[in-house]
Amino acid sequence: MQEIVGNDSAAQQKPKKPDWLRVRLPIGESYRHVRHLVDKNNLHTICESGNCPNMGECWGEGTATFMILGNICTRSCGFCAVATGKPEEVDWNEPQRVAEAIHLMKVKHAVITSVDRDELTDGGSTIWYNTIRAVKALNPETTLETLIPDFKGEMENVHRLVEAHPEVVSHNIETVERLTKQVRIQAKYWRSMEVLRYLKDNGMRVKSGIMLGLGETKEEVIQSLHDLKNNGVDVVTIGQYLQPTPKHLAVQRFAHPDEFAEYREIGYSIGLDYVESGPLVRSSYRSEKHVIPGLGRAAWEMEKKEKI
Repeated sequence: MQEIVGNDSAAQQKPKKPDWLRVRLPIGESYRHVRHLVDKNNLHTICESGNCPNMGECWGEGTATFMILGNICTRSCGFCAVATGKPEEVDWNEPQRVAEAIHLMKVKHAVITSVDRDELTDGGSTIWYNTIRAVKALNPETTLETLIPDFKGEMENVHRLVEAHPEVVSHNIETVERLTKQVRIQAKYWRSMEVLRYLKDNGMRVKSGIMLGLGETKEEVIQSLHDLKNNGVDVVTIGQYLQPTPKHLAVQRFAHPDEFAEYREIGYSIGLDYVESGPLVRSSYRSEKHVIPGLGRAAWEMEKKEKI
């Protein structure tokens, strides 16, 4: 069974990036407008920090995924382009700035994520709560997805998200159980499952995501889908891992679109409510559709009827 190796391995043969992973360059007036608002309000976005391949498309439609609590993470995940180190002091004015930026963009659906702040007693959950409440107060018609860290499994901190009550709470497992220690390093597969289960048990619409191309097997991906379903997850996103820099984990393979389609079929067949699966899918991609219960499953069932 193939294990993850670094890009500097002499034995590593870098797979060629296929045509289906080509993305559009960010252009257009809407893209420039979003960039101006992000820069003017001194905001961070995971679109930039995470080198998201969909930034041009999403920003071109006037949407962005905001990253709160700074842009320096206390963890050093092997897949992530966000900088690791000692974070700056918490900015208690950030929640209002995020709320105002969302208001200026006039978006109907917003996504907020954050770096891990393990050095903070509350893991940053107070800023999370304040940000959600500020966004809701200034943008009462805007639906909200929050892509959160695991808060080291401390449910008191997780519960602040429940109290703030965004429409969707997402926490990504990123990879299969066997590879978690190599890919996420400080995280734990079953601790993440416990966080997802807690959120569901407390009435939240729950979402998670996984990447392909890190050395996982088909059986492991299917098991992960079952684990997510069994722990109350409603929405799952599946995308291709892309190595952000030569220092990060190497891509083991590029999964074909047919494989993503197969996992989408499996996800719906085991009872997931929404499965977004494709090479360029990222957690926040088309997330406005993930808010509505039954939407994805209804589309899948319609597809099945049309094939008969």
